[in-house]
Amino acid sequence: MGGVLSLNNNKPSSSRVCDVPQNEACKRLRPSSSFWEDNPRLIPSLPDEISLQILARIPRMCYLNVKSVSRSWKAAVLSSELYKLRKELGTTEEYLYILTKVDGDKLLWNAFDPVSRKWQRLPPMPRVGVEDGSRRGFPGLKVWNMVGSSIRIADAIRGWLGRKDALDHIPYCGCAIGAVDGSLYVLGGFCRSTVMKSVWRYDPIANAWNEVTPMSVARAYCKTGVLNGKLYVVGGVTRGRGGLSPLQSAEVFDPRTGLWSEVPSMPFSKAQVLPTAFLADLLKPIATGMTSYRGKLYVAQSLYCWPFFVDVGGEVYDPDTNSWVEMPMGMGEGWPARQAGTKLSVVVDGELYALEPSSSLDSARIKFYDHRDDSWKVVEGDIPIRDLADAEAPYLLAGLLGKLHVITKDENQDILVMQADWQNQLATSESETYLSLDESPKEASGSAPASEPNLWNVIANRHAGSAELVSCQILGI
Repeated sequence: MGGVLSLNNNKPSSSRVCDVPQNEACKRLRPSSSFWEDNPRLIPSLPDEISLQILARIPRMCYLNVKSVSRSWKAAVLSSELYKLRKELGTTEEYLYILTKVDGDKLLWNAFDPVSRKWQRLPPMPRVGVEDGSRRGFPGLKVWNMVGSSIRIADAIRGWLGRKDALDHIPYCGCAIGAVDGSLYVLGGFCRSTVMKSVWRYDPIANAWNEVTPMSVARAYCKTGVLNGKLYVVGGVTRGRGGLSPLQSAEVFDPRTGLWSEVPSMPFSKAQVLPTAFLADLLKPIATGMTSYRGKLYVAQSLYCWPFFVDVGGEVYDPDTNSWVEMPMGMGEGWPARQAGTKLSVVVDGELYALEPSSSLDSARIKFYDHRDDSWKVVEGDIPIRDLADAEAPYLLAGLLGKLHVITKDENQDILVMQADWQNQLATSESETYLSLDESPKEASGSAPASEPNLWNVIANRHAGSAELVSCQILGI
């Protein structure tokens, strides 16, 4: 764009072009390397306000090339003003960020642009230097490893049952992933035998990682959620004298101030009414899922005793009253769980969805939570997912561009991004009403299910080899 404008501003008259050889005319039409640096404006003859309006309408995928035009264009693309303008103009774009694990503990981030259908590799996360818990007296001895998930959560939690050395021989694991205010966050985890407080932030504008204010409590395997533009962290485990201990505490991060503040601890009320002291000592309460839904934080909970998880419903945090209440019974009891009791969910267009493995290993089904009668209802039509028992995270859920997406791997070791973009029907269990995934439950009529087959549209794939899925997030900037 800049080259075209410069040609128009410096175009010689036709008579002068005829007076010189053609190759000389071409040389005169080509601006010098210092052309842009000598012009104070982003685009000559245009106010910078108009130039920014133009840049704000260019797809983000082109910004890598735009930055190479000149120093002033690079500064504009890296400025916060440009992205504030994109929000005002409604030109923000959503990218899907997928985190995978390779070679046991190495994590790789990839970003997918659903408009151009192109992938981008994020820069590697910085190495974290943390003192090994067994060498605290030697501050110069560091453990260098970045976020991984090389053990199952069940293996880590075995420390509750006396295996105090379960974490002494593993690299960093058990981190939590969150996204707020246009940035990705990697929080906490274990680094060998040390529980981490550290928080790392990925800025997609600068395409760089940096460390931000750490959490007030060191925790691993915690749950994250976003509410009112703030990042909440609840539960998880920490390391105590007797092994691993569950956490009931919660805290919240404000990206505008960069500070953490306390949130009242989860009561775990159902875990407090166990009939015997033996069960209270044996069964450990943990948070197995969290979602921001209808202006509150819903935290699913379980009681754990290797190798079993016992659902105990959950609790709900209300930011208006700054307090916890018990989760609706139907919501807690019917929330689908994947391996190790984790309850994965996603809110799309204000509605809560979860995925539940079916009886076969090559399919699954979507459930929708109906808050009107406090029940989960099955969406007709299976999702093709290969061998759910193989991987730690055999599938991920995402709400991209206002539609439900499932991320999984196929038999060719390719990552598939599948979009639910058909008029699928949800049959309620108590009445013969049906709901389209593209509708709100409030708009459901008594129409019969659509006659067309249930289809998942694969909108993207990427070869992943032996890489395992870990997490995914959506950023809109």
